[in-house]
Amino acid sequence: MFDRKNAFFGLHFDLHPEAEDHALGADIEPRAVAELLLRIRPDFVHYDCKGHPGYAGYETTVGTPSPGIVRDALAIWREETRRLGIGLGVHYSGVVDHLAVRQRPEWAVTHPDGRRDEEATSLFGGYADGLLVPQLAEIAERYDVDSVWLDGECWGAKLDYGPLAMAAWTAETGWTDAPLDRSDSRWGQWKSFHRARFEAYLRHWTTRLGELKAGVQRASNWAFSTMSPVPVSAPVDYLSGDFDPMLSADRARTEARYLSQVGMPWELQSWGFDNAEGQEELLKSAAQLQQEAGVVLMHGGGYMLYYLPTRSGYIAEEIVDTAAEVAAYCRERQQLSHRSVSVPQIALLHSAESQFDISDRVYTWWDTPLVELEGALHALLESHYSVDVLTEYMLMERLDDYPLLVIPDAPTLSEPFRQRVLRYVEQGGRLLLLGERCARLFGEALGVRLVGELQQLRAQLISGAGKIGCPGIWQPIEPDGAEVLSIRYHGEGVQTRSAYLDVRADGVSEGHRQLRQEGAAATLHRYGQGQIAAVYGPIATRYYYSHHPFMRRYICELVERLFPDPAVTTDAPAHVDLALRRAADGTLCVHLLNLAQMPVSNRRGFPESVPPTGPIRLSVAVAERPQAVTWEPSGQSLAWSWQEGRLETTVPSLHIHGILAILAG
Repeated sequence: MFDRKNAFFGLHFDLHPEAEDHALGADIEPRAVAELLLRIRPDFVHYDCKGHPGYAGYETTVGTPSPGIVRDALAIWREETRRLGIGLGVHYSGVVDHLAVRQRPEWAVTHPDGRRDEEATSLFGGYADGLLVPQLAEIAERYDVDSVWLDGECWGAKLDYGPLAMAAWTAETGWTDAPLDRSDSRWGQWKSFHRARFEAYLRHWTTRLGELKAGVQRASNWAFSTMSPVPVSAPVDYLSGDFDPMLSADRARTEARYLSQVGMPWELQSWGFDNAEGQEELLKSAAQLQQEAGVVLMHGGGYMLYYLPTRSGYIAEEIVDTAAEVAAYCRERQQLSHRSVSVPQIALLHSAESQFDISDRVYTWWDTPLVELEGALHALLESHYSVDVLTEYMLMERLDDYPLLVIPDAPTLSEPFRQRVLRYVEQGGRLLLLGERCARLFGEALGVRLVGELQQLRAQLISGAGKIGCPGIWQPIEPDGAEVLSIRYHGEGVQTRSAYLDVRADGVSEGHRQLRQEGAAATLHRYGQGQIAAVYGPIATRYYYSHHPFMRRYICELVERLFPDPAVTTDAPAHVDLALRRAADGTLCVHLLNLAQMPVSNRRGFPESVPPTGPIRLSVAVAERPQAVTWEPSGQSLAWSWQEGRLETTVPSLHIHGILAILAG
C-alpha cells in the first residue's frame, strides 16, 4: 500500500458529479493519463467519486450513480497510477450530501423550526453507517485505493434540533429543550455538545473503514486545523485542507504555521484556478501557484494542486504544462523543505476558546473571520519575525520553548490556560497582549488600574515611522507601576507633522505639544522574572484592515522591547516572509518567500509573474562557525562572515522562494 500520509506532491481532480451530467469519463484515455503522470510525476492523485450533490461518478451498488457515466474514469486512473507506482486517492463528500438528505429526510439536520436542511446530514442519524462507510468500503475494495479524502466534513456540520439529536442532548444533560441562540446561558454547552458529536462521528467512520479495508489512509478536510483547533482525536492518517482560491497565499500563511505544529503529516491544497466577477475557472499562472506553494514548503508540509477537468474528464494541455512547472519547482526544494521543524521564536495564539465562543457554528471560522489573529500575524511577518501559530492545548506543553508569546484580542481564555501563561511570564517569559479584551483577562498582572467603562474612540497613535489612526473600542487605564510605552491622543483636529514622538520617550516632542492626550495606549510591566506589554485598543484589527506601515512599525516597536534579540534579522522589504526551520537532516535553514503581487482581490487576482527582490542582508544566530552557507535550491555558495555567534551574509536576489542553508561546522 502506498505511503500516502508522507507524500510530498500531489494532484487533485474533483467534478462533484450531478444528475445533469451526460458524459462522465467519455474523454479519459489511458494513454493521456499516463502522459500526464509522466510529465508531472506526482506522488499521488485524487480523483472524484462523490461530491456535494451526492451522485457517484462510478457505478456504485451502495449509493446512487450519476446517470451520465460513460466510462469508468476511476478504473483508468487506478490502472495507470498503479503501473507507474503513484498513489491513488478519492475525493468524497462526507457530511454535505444533497441527494442523501432528499432521499432519506430523516438523515438531514433539523432546524429549530422543524425544517430539514437541504445540504447537511445529521451527525446523530444513520448516514454514516447507512451510506458513507459502506460506500467508502466499496470504493476501497473495488479500486484498491490508497487513501480517501473527505470533503464537506467539519465545516459542513450544523447544529441539529432533530429527534435523535434532542434525545442524545437530554440523555447527556437532562434538559428536554435546547437553546436557540446565545441569549440562552446553555448556548456554549449546546455548541460543545455538537463538537463532541462531530469528533465521535469522525472517529467512527475512520475506525470502521480501517477495519473493513486495512491500510487505506484517511483524511477529513480541515479536521484539526484552525477551523477545528482541538487535539487529534480520531485515527486520521494525515491532515489536509484546501485554502481560499483567491486569498490563497495569504490564508496559507496562517494555516501552514498552525498545521506544522499539530505533530502529524500535513498538506495544503491550492486551487489551480479562481473565479472573478462574471467569469469562472480562470487558470492561475505557474508563478502565482509557486508563490502559494512556497508558503507550504517553507513550513514543512506537502503540497497538492487542484484542477477541474471537463465534465467528460479531459484535462487541458495548459493545465498539464502549468502543473509540471509547479511540480518541478516543488521538487527542487523537497529535500530541505519537507518535514522540516520550526526553531521556536514567536508563538502566536489562535485561541480555540475564543473561536468557539464567538462562532455560532459547530466548527469553522467562516462566520468569524480570523481578523485579530491574522492582523497580528501579518504585522509580525511583515516585520520579519519567524512565527508559529498555536492553540491552547499545544501551548500548555510547549510554551516555555518560545521567547515571546503574542495574544491577539482573544475575548475568552480558560482559567487553566491563563494561569499557565502567568507562570510562563513569572519564570522569565515575555507576553504581548494586542487588544483590550485579552488585556483585561490579565488585569492583575499589568501594573495598571482599569478605569471606567470601555469607550469608542477615534484614537491616534504615534510610532517611530509616523502618526496613525486606531479607532475602535479602548479600555481607559491608569498606570500603577507599569511603564507607559505609548500615549493615546484625541483623533479630531490632528494635523500632519514632520516630527514624531518616540513611543518609548517620557515626554512629548515639540511637534506634538498641541495634541490632546487621552491616556496610555500601551504599557510594559515586570511580572516575576518576565515582562508583559499590552495595547488597550484594537491594534491587531486595525492592522488587518489597513496594513499601514506606520502601524506595523508601532507593533514592531513593542515586540522589540520584549524580544530584542531574535535569531534572524534582515533588511528585506515587508513583502518578504521569513521562517527559521531545521530540515529533516538537521540543516539550519532560513526560508524567504517573496509575496510581491500576492492577490488580495479578484480584481487583481491573477499575477503573471513575481518580480525578484534583493539584495537581502541576513544576520542569523549560529552558535559555532558554519562549515558552509549556500543559497538553495541553486546551490550557490555565498560570501559570509561569522563572529561571536552571528552569521552575516547577503542573498543577491530572491525570486519567489529560496532557502539559506547553513551547514554546521
